[in-house]
Amino acid sequence: MDIRAVTVEDIAAVSAIYNHYVRTATCTFAIEPEGPAYWDMWLRTHAGPHPAVVAVDSGAVAGWGALSQWNSRCAYSHTVEDSVYVHPDCHRRGIGRAILSELIRRARTHGHRNIIAQIADHQAASERLHAAQGFEQVGCLREVGFKFNRWIDVAVWQLRLDAARPACHGA
Repeated sequence: MDIRAVTVEDIAAVSAIYNHYVRTATCTFAIEPEGPAYWDMWLRTHAGPHPAVVAVDSGAVAGWGALSQWNSRCAYSHTVEDSVYVHPDCHRRGIGRAILSELIRRARTHGHRNIIAQIADHQAASERLHAAQGFEQVGCLREVGFKFNRWIDVAVWQLRLDAARPACHGA
């Protein structure tokens, strides 16, 4: 398996993986599949300090991940949010772990201090993946999403890349 930067040639596979989860799961709060204009903009915004990678196995994209801007305010510029999606036929092969490890490495390279993971619906596999990489659950937003005719919680997980920094006062 090879983990590398996403290219324009990968977008059809990246889109197919993501849109599968749009239609079938709560790991994304998108309701309708995203079209070409969305992916064109996505690719342009995932470079430099906000990289996107693909995992290629036997010549096919088996998964992808990205670091995205977590909040548009300037003071948050060293905090990013991760996204990891694995092709539904490729689960439990270490692909998600390899993608997240590479994203963490790239976050450090770009000088980020924190990675946030927002995990909807307390998805056990995603929570285990993040916990295994050192993320800690720091909160839960109750019933902030509505999909498939039900309210959904979002667990907030954080990886402090510079763990020597003090925590918030009173936290």
